[in-house]
Amino acid sequence: MTERRTIPNWSTGIGLRSPHLAEIAATRPELGFLEVHAENYMAETAALDRLLELRRDYPVSLHGVALSLGSAEELDRAHLGRFKALIGRIEPVLVSEHLAWSAIGGAYLNDLLPLPYNEESLDIFCSHVEEAQEAIGRRLLIENPSSYLRYRHSCIPEAEFLTEVARRTGCGILCDVNNIYVSARNFGFNPIAYLDALPVEATGEIHLAGHHTAEDVDILIDDHGSRVAQPVWELYAAALRRLGPVPTLIEWDTNLPALEMLLDEARHAQELAHVHRHADIA
Repeated sequence: MTERRTIPNWSTGIGLRSPHLAEIAATRPELGFLEVHAENYMAETAALDRLLELRRDYPVSLHGVALSLGSAEELDRAHLGRFKALIGRIEPVLVSEHLAWSAIGGAYLNDLLPLPYNEESLDIFCSHVEEAQEAIGRRLLIENPSSYLRYRHSCIPEAEFLTEVARRTGCGILCDVNNIYVSARNFGFNPIAYLDALPVEATGEIHLAGHHTAEDVDILIDDHGSRVAQPVWELYAAALRRLGPVPTLIEWDTNLPALEMLLDEARHAQELAHVHRHADIA
């Protein structure tokens, strides 16, 4: 399965959030693409109508948060059906989900929870990715998480786990550079080594976002609530050198700023992508 790519690899976009929807519709800023959380558009609402209008002018990427691919339970086929139906209506350029689980016993949790990296969970996760891709008829990109704990029984490094998922299932990888930086700081590993372990040919998108330091303990929290930090920009430049220009998204979900600030972040990512694109051509 491959993406029906209609955006250049050096495109940059922003996450579309409801407070900015009307302004984007009115001003049509120059952007490579828009990305939305799929679950916010699965019902017939005015927001869905507006997204369908914007889709005429912008490629759209769908980012799922509730398939719970890492769950030991069966996938929720009703939710998978809704996901498929939305893909059919939006015809997104990219479709992504997470290396995580978020549901148990029919209850959905308001978080993306970690899974142990071992052979058993690898088999389950791969099976669920294959089932989801078969159902939607599209290749999924799987996003690496930000990490705050490790399971004692994890025996496979995360980048190796993700690479093996891509090899077995044919899925792609959504490389969240901020998540790599946050996890590397929290657990003391080398973020460049993590990037070097990812397969170039499988990486289909990059995410950038802000983070903050927790008040009561010395860890970084991936909160998508501020500008991209300078060390993350530096890691993004390293990712471009390693992976080449890849469609890149600015995520901002909390403490939403004025739209112009988001556009400014996207422009900076675009500038870096163009530098590395022209370097590759030269």
